[in-house]
Amino acid sequence: MFGLRPDGKKVKGMGIIEKAEPFFMPMRIDAVNYLNVAMPCAPIDEFISRERRNGNTYSYMHIMIATIVRLLYLRPKLNRFIMRGSTYQRKGIQVSMDIKKKLEDEGANETLKFYFTGRENLDEVKAIVDDLISKTVSGQEEGKTSGFIKHLTWTPAWFIRWGLALLRWLDKHGLIPNSVLKASPFHTSCFLTNLKSIKLGFIYHHLYNFGTTSIFISMGKERMMPVVENNKDLKVAKMIELGLSLDERIADGYYMAKSLRMLKEILSNVDCLKEKMPDDGSIPTKIKKTKKKTKKVKKTKVKKSKSRVKVKKVKEEKPKKLKPVKVKKEHHGIGFKKKDKNLFVAENSENKE
Repeated sequence: MFGLRPDGKKVKGMGIIEKAEPFFMPMRIDAVNYLNVAMPCAPIDEFISRERRNGNTYSYMHIMIATIVRLLYLRPKLNRFIMRGSTYQRKGIQVSMDIKKKLEDEGANETLKFYFTGRENLDEVKAIVDDLISKTVSGQEEGKTSGFIKHLTWTPAWFIRWGLALLRWLDKHGLIPNSVLKASPFHTSCFLTNLKSIKLGFIYHHLYNFGTTSIFISMGKERMMPVVENNKDLKVAKMIELGLSLDERIADGYYMAKSLRMLKEILSNVDCLKEKMPDDGSIPTKIKKTKKKTKKVKKTKVKKSKSRVKVKKVKEEKPKKLKPVKVKKEHHGIGFKKKDKNLFVAENSENKE
């Protein structure tokens, strides 16, 4: 009531366009943008295999949830939601996810919600996720969402419609109870669906008008895709695709684009998730990239021998040009000069006698 909510704080000092957008697009489904992000699996697979040799077991789900938590901490505008024309900054970071107790047609579904401060590293995120999943699958703890829905389904249909209408009204005016907020998977920073676990490609999921979810991420199964590296070489690489559904009212296009570049940067350098964020609440501007250790190879100097053998180049003698020799042509009775004509006639006359 009066702009106060248990799950968020009203944002003040916003620009004119940011204030006006929720009134032009009052419903969340009106303002949803869909985006596909393809990431190479090589750095993620290399990190998982290297950590497995060290005794640590991580999955794509652990890395994806830790990346979402780190991104929402570094880019706080992504952790906002719109309610009744006003923008709220969410208190804390929550990630909701559906799981199946058994991979069977009749296997029961459970919706879980994980709570984070944003400063957790990958190991702490993994511990929170694995603990709640193991308790839910083993039956030690019943999901709050399924428990809340179970109580609703015991009532007649008209009461369910009336109850949900009442919850929407209470939600709009900031009067919804904390118990309902904890049980509702739709009041969360991000909703993640792991379609990779059931060997299905990514999808573009819609945003729910009920609740406050501003981001929905679908993680699909990895596949081989053609990739252009360094704007030159065309190669085939193993890629994983993400389908993102974003409420465009929470931040402008520039902020969204910069956040997506940071998402790619984190997934390309998974080692940065091993570091914990500062406890004083400060936000680092850059992601530290871990340098790969390479063995230094000592360069062996080759001593040059001082004794040098000089080889004289023998100049090739050019063949002398021979002058053409004039050869006198022998005449065989043809073409004699005039002075020899009488001699020729005399010799012929003697032979005839």
